[in-house]
Amino acid sequence: MTTVPAPADVVRSARHGDVLCITIANPPVNAISSAVRRGLKAAVEAADADAGVKGIVIVGEGGNFVAGADIREFGQAPQPPSLPEVCNRIEACGKPVVAAIRGAALGGGLEIALAAHYRVALQDAKLGLPEVQLGLMPGAGGTVRSPRLVGAQAALDLMLSGRHVKAGEALSLGLVDELATGEDAQAAGLALASKLLAQGAGVRRTADAQGLADRAAAQAAIDAARADTAKKSRGLFSPMKIVEAVQAALDKSFYEAVKLEREAFLACIDSPQRAGLIHAFFAEREVAKVPEAKAAQPRKLESVGIVGGGTMGAGIAVAALDAGFPVVMVERDQVSIDRGRANVEKVYDGLVAKGRMTAEAKATVMARYTGSTDYASFAGVDLVIEAVFEDLEVKKAVFKELDRVCKPGAVLATNTSYLDIDAIAASTSRPQDVVGLHFFSPANIMKLLEIVVPGKVSADVVATAFVLAKRMKKVAVRAGVCDGFIGNRILAVYRQAADHILEDGASPYEIDAAVRAFGYPMGPFQVSDLAGGDIGWATRKRRAGTRDPKARYVEVADRICERGWFGQKTARGYYLYPQGARAGQEDPEVLAIVDAERQKKGITPRKFTVDEIMRRYMAAMVNEGAKVVAEGIALRPLDVDATFLYGYGFPRHRGGPMKYADTVGLPKILEDIRTFAKDDPLFWKPAPLLEKLVAEGKDFASLNQPQG
Repeated sequence: MTTVPAPADVVRSARHGDVLCITIANPPVNAISSAVRRGLKAAVEAADADAGVKGIVIVGEGGNFVAGADIREFGQAPQPPSLPEVCNRIEACGKPVVAAIRGAALGGGLEIALAAHYRVALQDAKLGLPEVQLGLMPGAGGTVRSPRLVGAQAALDLMLSGRHVKAGEALSLGLVDELATGEDAQAAGLALASKLLAQGAGVRRTADAQGLADRAAAQAAIDAARADTAKKSRGLFSPMKIVEAVQAALDKSFYEAVKLEREAFLACIDSPQRAGLIHAFFAEREVAKVPEAKAAQPRKLESVGIVGGGTMGAGIAVAALDAGFPVVMVERDQVSIDRGRANVEKVYDGLVAKGRMTAEAKATVMARYTGSTDYASFAGVDLVIEAVFEDLEVKKAVFKELDRVCKPGAVLATNTSYLDIDAIAASTSRPQDVVGLHFFSPANIMKLLEIVVPGKVSADVVATAFVLAKRMKKVAVRAGVCDGFIGNRILAVYRQAADHILEDGASPYEIDAAVRAFGYPMGPFQVSDLAGGDIGWATRKRRAGTRDPKARYVEVADRICERGWFGQKTARGYYLYPQGARAGQEDPEVLAIVDAERQKKGITPRKFTVDEIMRRYMAAMVNEGAKVVAEGIALRPLDVDATFLYGYGFPRHRGGPMKYADTVGLPKILEDIRTFAKDDPLFWKPAPLLEKLVAEGKDFASLNQPQG
């Protein structure tokens, strides 16, 4: 075996008889840096020119093939060669090229594999073209090669969803030619290359594959994707560019289609949506970098206890079971325990019914679940999550019991949405062990987990909470203690702004429509109906004694709740839901309630444009977000962004409310707030941080310093 050096040692070549193995070694995930591109192109060219080399294997070092672009080079001037040049050179090679895939072959990594002549995948392989999730599209032949290989329909599904496919599905689709066992991708690649050479197989270029041979079927798939994309991806840029690129792959020659794809890719790069999606991508990774994670090692975390088997407790139990933990659930009596278990099983029964889980797999998971009516069942667990009724005294009583029965060093967590966790911690003899874990409903599905840090908690408890979140595949955001933490505190303010707009003249349906047009899946009044109007009503009544009597208070929601209209669960709220319908209908009686409230306060209603609605809605959100950051409730603006992206449906392509404010310009946001303050100076009080940043010519991004 002889070894040939390559640029920066990120690409190595080694001969195995008459097969050259080219290894990409750019840890941790073999991302495609400029050095990787140079090295890979040079190695293929050298092998092509070497008469002693009969075949080539491309493999990634370690646990991955190539996981995509090198994020360390995002925003930098591109360096030659481009990835399309590299892929085209691989495909043009005169000797058979095998891509041996272990782990991730994503984005540009899969495009490299598609340019090879043959592909073998290990069982742990995951393949995908997820660029759409960053506001981009494949830009190195992915939109042209993938439909030639697997057909237009499968290729469009892969690219428009951004999903990853496992090895078995990749084989059935035709993305790979063979599966191999074990963990040695190089051995699998060499075995396939040797077999091909023994059979006398030559090059087999993807450009010549026949996946688009049935033009009518391909066109039908493209037309269906175009219609679906126009409906589902309204306002987004890159999805339709992907559809157009596959149309070009059908209509144009291979290299003409590749050229058009690159032009569309560069247009996506220049799109403002790409900036928002890239920010969202980085924010998801940065939020886990907290001071406590650097200051302390997490505690042992091998088992989880849950107090309460209602909707939230059951959802948390499913999240814990899915993460592989044994789970002990305690309820007050056997009837409640039976109900809690039924709530958990209902989730898995749904998966079995849909064919996404076998009955045997469900049984294996449920074998790790134990129900009990005795708090002493928590004696051995490492972390307990309380998920009972949102009442401070009830929660204090639970924590006194946990304090009594849990072992020293067990983490005691409360799933409160608003309540004072310092007060809950003070009800125990071990406040250093108490932390907030604010899950969002349904807890087994929603990605956000606010980790709320009370004053006396130990750093290792916070670090342990972040480990739990990672195991549960949650996006965890560190929050300080205040009424509502990050998300619900800000929500309360922009919901007030929506109520003011409502009372001043817009209907709830106009406001919801404006918010949906902005990119949210639902408007605030739809969300209220989904969550249950009684929840907000209880909160308002709890806060009634602390409300500033000078502050504006809109009573429309109270009038609706007084009629017992709590939303979908009562078949009417702001909307009507006849026969259990999920989509609401406008309700004239609600508009009559709104009119009566306006008349009572002497308000002459006026018209609002969509732009006026959203300027007020977003200004309220951003202004409170600035206060949350200034008070240290959120570590950085990006923590506010991540909270709203993953817990409140904020449109991902806008990057989050603070990123949106930077995009619009903080001076413009501040100008709007000062204008609105002329009518309501108490509500529209500019955040000092916002004023400071504008005065200094800075933006929120300037505060996104690494933590921990």
